[in-house]
Amino acid sequence: MTQYLLSVHHDGTAHDEAPSAEEMSSVFGAVDRFNATLQAEGVWVFAGGLMPIEQATTVDNTGDTPVITDGPFAESKEYLGGFWVIEAADLDAALAWAKEGSKACAERVEVRPFQGV
Repeated sequence: MTQYLLSVHHDGTAHDEAPSAEEMSSVFGAVDRFNATLQAEGVWVFAGGLMPIEQATTVDNTGDTPVITDGPFAESKEYLGGFWVIEAADLDAALAWAKEGSKACAERVEVRPFQGV
């Protein structure tokens, strides 16, 4: 089995900025059901939603002195909103799970295998 990262990307459109409480409740319910399915099928490794991009802090310790900056690493309207780590037999199986995850969270999901896992 290979581990895959299914990452949820927000594109900064108005639909990302101000969902209603009802919309959020619906998405959270769908994601909870998807998570339960992943666990029941034995492919679940780990998952998490991230706080808004405004709460990011960037650490750069590549020079002589570490620099800590409030905010995201890259200036972009697109950002990572959450993720799942799953174990799947192959890319096709991971893509099938990503389709369900995308439907549940109502966002695009990127699929990437881990190196050497």
